Amino acid sequence: MSECRVLQAVIEIPSLPAFLSYVRRIGERNRTHIIFLDAGALAGRRHAEKAVRQAVRSWQEGRAIANSLEMEALLYAAGTRQCRVAAEIGLHEGENHCYVCLHPPSEEAEEALGPLLRWSTGDWEEIDDARRQRLMERYGITAEELDAAGGRILPLVLERVAMLDVNR
Repeated sequence: MSECRVLQAVIEIPSLPAFLSYVRRIGERNRTHIIFLDAGALAGRRHAEKAVRQAVRSWQEGRAIANSLEMEALLYAAGTRQCRVAAEIGLHEGENHCYVCLHPPSEEAEEALGPLLRWSTGDWEEIDDARRQRLMERYGITAEELDAAGGRILPLVLERVAMLDVNR
């Protein structure tokens, strides 16, 4: 699979349709897919990377269920075949803390996105109790599974992402 660059950004979006239309043009102009994933709904950067990697493979093998690579990545990130559910971990109007995935990487697209957002280098990997609970609910992870995994939720979420292929 070709590369994907995953960055962190904070974005204030007054109009989601206008923002997505503008971003789509940036992607087309720079021959890259720009995928936004809600950082608070994910188990970290590796979760975003895995979702995009699975989506790209699905797309390349002709097994995609969505009509765009961007939506396919959201489906994998959410571990579901339901576009409505997957869209919940995408962007929304207002303030967004998100992973910005560029496939393939494009410095030109990064520069073009610059005026629309604030890039962040902060540590977004910390999973507090509230986020852990949200992840457990979203991905159907039980307390017993979490205990068996030594309290580490990331491997369990990554397993759910991979399971989307099996559950097709």
